[in-house]
Amino acid sequence: MLTWYHRSNHLKDLTSSSLPQATSTPTVKIALALGGGAARGWAHIGVLRALDEEGIEVGMIAGTSIGALVGGCYLAGKLDELETFARSLSLRRIVGLLDFMLGGSGLLGGMRLTQRMQDHLDGVLIEQLGKPFVAVASEVHTGHEVWIHQGSLITALRASYALPGIFEPVKSGNRTLIDGALVNPVPVSVCRAYEQPLVVAVNLNYDLYGRSGVIKHIASEPPPEMNEVARNDKAARLGVSRVMVQAYNIIQDRIARARLAGDPPDLSLHPRLSEIGMAEFHRASEAIDRGYQETKLKIGELRRLQEICVERV
Repeated sequence: MLTWYHRSNHLKDLTSSSLPQATSTPTVKIALALGGGAARGWAHIGVLRALDEEGIEVGMIAGTSIGALVGGCYLAGKLDELETFARSLSLRRIVGLLDFMLGGSGLLGGMRLTQRMQDHLDGVLIEQLGKPFVAVASEVHTGHEVWIHQGSLITALRASYALPGIFEPVKSGNRTLIDGALVNPVPVSVCRAYEQPLVVAVNLNYDLYGRSGVIKHIASEPPPEMNEVARNDKAARLGVSRVMVQAYNIIQDRIARARLAGDPPDLSLHPRLSEIGMAEFHRASEAIDRGYQETKLKIGELRRLQEICVERV
């Protein structure tokens, strides 16, 4: 691909004086709403790789949680470094990055991860990225949805992925900020507010539960055989951490579905990621590949939407 590109440019230079200039077909840049999903968020890297490979230009990114992390690194020109880091993660390396804190507002302080970001993003401001970028966070004391659109990129990313109970809340100005997935898991509404003509959402949790239902149920004691299974099968037991993870998944999924129903994107990408747990950051290669594959499958539809947008203009 790279060889062909350079040859075609060389031929264009040789013939530009003798041939009439071809009129290039106008295209519409896409706005990406990159959703939260913890470890499943590595799929965003695959999405961006596929878009770049197809020559589809991104004009804006709004990101929540890990969507903000990947989107911010992409616009800062650091996606290669982030992908190398993600693919290098093993269970042992992940433990080495954790800085446990007792008595604080979160189990992890996050400073070791912050140091990693500072190695590549120190001093980078959001307004220097060249394209609009918004990281979505939540304000602890008011419940407000906070759109961070200027200032320190590192602070914005840390605030957006500060999962309650895991990472310490982030102080920014007079606000205390936590994970944006609590209020806007897939931030299509941010792209709409910026009047973007073509919005593509990447929802990482779409296949976790399916459509919500209401079930009528009679309260009763479980049958004896179920109690016996629960006693003998460790996998069937729900520990505190597993219950918390499942509860967070449910909240994020239901909020996302409600918000997207009221403000839908022009196109949704749904990488199949239900088998990857939100804490399984060491499975980055799988998540990246699935994001790439899902995007490739939707390229034809995306180009068609770009053509429609051009006709409207």
